[in-house]
Amino acid sequence: MSQFSHLNGNEGVQMVDITEKTPTVRTAVAQSVVFLGSDAFRALINDEVAKGDVLTSAQLAGIMGAKETGRLIPLCHPILINSVNLSFSLDEEAFSVTIKATVNTHANTGVEMEALTAVSVASLTIYDMCKSISKAIRITNIKLISKEGGVHGSYSVSHPHKQPRG
Repeated sequence: MSQFSHLNGNEGVQMVDITEKTPTVRTAVAQSVVFLGSDAFRALINDEVAKGDVLTSAQLAGIMGAKETGRLIPLCHPILINSVNLSFSLDEEAFSVTIKATVNTHANTGVEMEALTAVSVASLTIYDMCKSISKAIRITNIKLISKEGGVHGSYSVSHPHKQPRG
């Protein structure tokens, strides 16, 4: 079990010691897709959702989620985030919203979890704000799109040959 970095020799958990890791610029991009259905999608694009401006609320929630990742994920390091950017792409044919989060830092650990948390919290916010219109909303395809920096190098879903070690 010693091969797992979050387990100590006594079979207990530990936060990985990153003291000796070199701080570098690190960026992670994550994405999710929220399928709203026709009624909720139309309400969103026509600004007719009773709870208010859905995308602005989701954007703010995603940023807040990224900032709170170290408190939400038990063994995740709290780190200084330099920037969080959330963008939305609307697909009128699929009645969906694609959410993309880009998170940057200069630290000795990466921001993949922060980017994934950002899109997850933004997705949940969209669901919460639109659930009175439809209970059939689906949150799907939460995934890491790319990462840069750190000892494991680059990763991109469009360039799988650059995948990190391990």
